[in-house]
Amino acid sequence: MVPGPVRWRALEALKQSPKGKIKYDPYWADRGEDIMTGYSEFIGLSPRSGAIIDHLDSPPKLQRSLFSSLSPGDSSPGLSVETSVSSTKSSFDITVDNKLVSPIQTLAANKPRDLDEETDGHAKEDDVIVSSPTSPPSISLQSPKAMEMAGCIIKFEKKQREKAQMALRLREEMQKKMVAEVARSESEQLKRFEELMELKQRQEHQAIRDMMDREAKESIGRQEKLKEEHRHRMKVINLRLREAAQQRLRLAELERQRQVEGRERLRNLNTIQEEILQLNQQLDPSTLSKDDAPLASLTPLSARGNQLCSQVSEVVRRTAEGEFPSMGDMSVVERALQDMRALIQLMQEEVNKFQETKKKQLEQEQECQRQVELQVQQEAQKAAAQLAKAKAQKKGGRIASIQDCHRKLFKRWTFDRIHEKYSSRHTTKKLKQELQKAATIPVSQISSNSGSQVKELFDKIDQFLSGQPVMLEGKSVSTSMHPQAQNFAFYKVAEKFVKQGEEEVASHFEAAFPIAMVASGIWEQHPQVGELILAHLHKKCPYAVPHYPAMKDGSTVEDYQRLLGYRVDSSGVEDQNSFLKKMSGMIRLYAAIIQQKWPFSSKQGPPPHALNHGWRWLAQMLNMEPVSDITSTLLFEFLEVCGNALMSQYRDQFWKLIRLLKEEYLPRYLQSTSHLK
Repeated sequence: MVPGPVRWRALEALKQSPKGKIKYDPYWADRGEDIMTGYSEFIGLSPRSGAIIDHLDSPPKLQRSLFSSLSPGDSSPGLSVETSVSSTKSSFDITVDNKLVSPIQTLAANKPRDLDEETDGHAKEDDVIVSSPTSPPSISLQSPKAMEMAGCIIKFEKKQREKAQMALRLREEMQKKMVAEVARSESEQLKRFEELMELKQRQEHQAIRDMMDREAKESIGRQEKLKEEHRHRMKVINLRLREAAQQRLRLAELERQRQVEGRERLRNLNTIQEEILQLNQQLDPSTLSKDDAPLASLTPLSARGNQLCSQVSEVVRRTAEGEFPSMGDMSVVERALQDMRALIQLMQEEVNKFQETKKKQLEQEQECQRQVELQVQQEAQKAAAQLAKAKAQKKGGRIASIQDCHRKLFKRWTFDRIHEKYSSRHTTKKLKQELQKAATIPVSQISSNSGSQVKELFDKIDQFLSGQPVMLEGKSVSTSMHPQAQNFAFYKVAEKFVKQGEEEVASHFEAAFPIAMVASGIWEQHPQVGELILAHLHKKCPYAVPHYPAMKDGSTVEDYQRLLGYRVDSSGVEDQNSFLKKMSGMIRLYAAIIQQKWPFSSKQGPPPHALNHGWRWLAQMLNMEPVSDITSTLLFEFLEVCGNALMSQYRDQFWKLIRLLKEEYLPRYLQSTSHLK
């Protein structure tokens, strides 16, 4: 390892050397400069090249004679040559031109060490006197041979210098030619490059022109296509305009025809209303006497007639607002007219039956009277024949026979009336069974699995309640078969809906929505059914009011449990789980009814029993004191079914109610039921 100071000195010496001062510029080509630009020194051979050339070209003797005066190990340039022939050792300073001695001194000074060693082998016999470095340079007089040799050397050096200059000129010429050739080549390459760039530019311009031509052609094609599409659209628009004009004409014709038909239906409606009112006057019991007709049997017919008149009046009231009666309205009115005519026919039949019965009674009384008179005559004849008998016995016999005849007549009349009543009860009971089946079977078929049958079941129930005949076990059943048949059907349908909530919904919670949807549709078409549904629901589940019945004084526990909704029979009172399940089903049905609307209804607006009733029920429940089990069950079931609908309609108010339920009502409920734990 080289010591640190020495290494730094070497680096400093290299830095101060000529090569260390050379600056290398790698960006000369990017600037378009020549590689020799900035080099200011003269280009030529080193001074040492002459000695090397002399060493290579001169003969060995010349070399020995040149270096004979040099000491073997001395390489100092301050050498002086002395001759041994000078006997007097007198020297004189001669100012000699440095040209005579400089070649030898230069050769001796700049010759490498190995060349000196090689030269020393040939000059062992020569005497060399080395002068002291401090002595001034001097030269002795040389021999003619040495002088000749020195002149030859000078000539040789001159020739070599000329040769070197010639070679240098040749080299410079070659360099110039090379530079010119390179410049010419570069200019040619530049021309080729410029031509190539021009070619590329022309190609690019040509490509741009071709592209512009293609785009122009494409734009022309698009314009033609747009023109064609525009012409096609104009044709289509013209066709549509003609169709629209024709459609307007058709609509105008249809509107005119509708107006004509509406006016015709309105005239028919007025005619039917007038006829129904006239027929209803015939049903009025006040126009008949007790002797002409049975007023008790005519009262239901009169009530039904008033109901039909109300239906017709409702249709007329809608038409009075500027609308013509629809086909449905006319069908309702025509059905009402048919029902009214049927009622008139039933009234006439009742009157005829009553008159026939009365006539038969009169005939029977007359016959009985004749028999009594005949028997009296017979008895008188017997009395005349038997004069011997006493007057008291004759009189007693006549009175006994008259009483016996009256007794037999009364028994026969009583038997006829009982038989007629029994026959009437038997017929009515059979009709009630048929009506009950027709009303309850379609309702019982509604479940969560009904699917597409729901509309069919709804239509069947609606037709039956509207008085149209329906098929039941191969027989036609209609509510027009009896004056009270429709009211009975309304009652049974409503009762069955509530019973479905009590049984079907309690077992299958998902059945609440299809049953409620049909119930809402029937409620909308027949409002009396809806009122009866509420009545049955409030009777079986008083919490749907909401109302917590209180136990009255004197009532038994069983009566109070029946009032609360428990089922009490011979086996006892139903258990709490069954009771809560039953109440859950009915309140779920009620919660589904208030938010469901029949999807096929032609009427706009909310369902007949809308969400405002549910909001009222929930608010009243939270205002009442909670009762264990039943309160929590009803609130949970109601909010689970109807909570989302209430939130969608009442939004912030609903959340306030829920917050009240959580923060105030729930702690109050827990406090009231804590003693049960």
